[in-house]
Amino acid sequence: MSSVSAQGVVERASAELSRRITGLGLRGRKRSPGVVERVANALCGPATAAAAAPRVPRRRRPSPRPLTWNQFVLEERFLEKFFLYFNANDRRSLAQVCTRWRDILYSSPRWWSGLVAVLDCRELRSTTGCCMQRFYNSLIRRGIRGVVLVSASDDDINEFIRQFPLSAHHVHAIGLKGCTITDRGLEAILDHLQVLFELELTGCNEITEAGLWACLTPRIVSLTLTDCINIADEAVGAVAQLLPSLYEFSLQAYHVTDAALGYFSPKQSASLSVLRLHSCWELTNHGVVNIVHSLPNLTVLSLSGCSKVTDEGVELLAENLPRLRSLDLSWCPRVTDNALEYIACDLNHLEELTLDRYDIKLTQRPPSCRPY
Repeated sequence: MSSVSAQGVVERASAELSRRITGLGLRGRKRSPGVVERVANALCGPATAAAAAPRVPRRRRPSPRPLTWNQFVLEERFLEKFFLYFNANDRRSLAQVCTRWRDILYSSPRWWSGLVAVLDCRELRSTTGCCMQRFYNSLIRRGIRGVVLVSASDDDINEFIRQFPLSAHHVHAIGLKGCTITDRGLEAILDHLQVLFELELTGCNEITEAGLWACLTPRIVSLTLTDCINIADEAVGAVAQLLPSLYEFSLQAYHVTDAALGYFSPKQSASLSVLRLHSCWELTNHGVVNIVHSLPNLTVLSLSGCSKVTDEGVELLAENLPRLRSLDLSWCPRVTDNALEYIACDLNHLEELTLDRYDIKLTQRPPSCRPY
């Protein structure tokens, strides 16, 4: 009995094991579809795709409503292109149309490139401090870094510093025109402006040469001194000694002599590229000699109104300043047609020549002066 039972158990176990092994083999083999099934899949798609749920079409986004005219003229994308048709001076008026236009124009300094703020101190004395504070804040928002003060006194300079303290690290260029400030006022404003690079003094008759010696800072790369009666040779000496990085120097002074140009040393020759001498009546050809020896790398030179310069001085310029691209000889009555021959044959890079009231653009050398 027991042997039969044991044998039956073994047989059943063997059959069960064979069945499971056979099932594993069937599950492991992938059945390839028949010909009919492949044709049906090609015409109607696979069975799994047919059984999938149908795609729901996406709803199209409704197109935006067209803008009305009142909305269109306030739309930022339109205004960004519209303002490009105007220059910086015109945009001053556009900024007063409405607050929306003002906010867009004030949002980027690129709309105000090249613009300077001109302040008449006689009018500012009757303006409230609140209004001036708003104006100074607008200069910062617009990125305007140039300021011109007209008819300013020492008290006006102190008031400007008090109301506009942020100018210390914002203003890069300042001009003082027709001012009655003294050396003390000039020293105060130059000490306050820590990032000043350009200085212009026009008609400031209270400023002395000693004031320039005390105030000029090495940061200045562009300096203009015009019609200041106390400016003479010593002022040019201060410029030559205190401004080693000077790139552009413009001078109109009736009492400057040839000796003043002798103050320039070779250390300025690497940086000073633009020299404009206007109505320096005492300059002669000896001054031209000092220029060509001390500043051989000039690219722009003006001797307008230097009435004692002659053809010999022009010959010195042509032979020793080969990099000149612009030359102004207007109102030099002793310069004759002979000087034009020196200019034509030696100044190969000259692009602009000014004679009296005429401006001549040079595009190529005359045929007679071309090298063989």
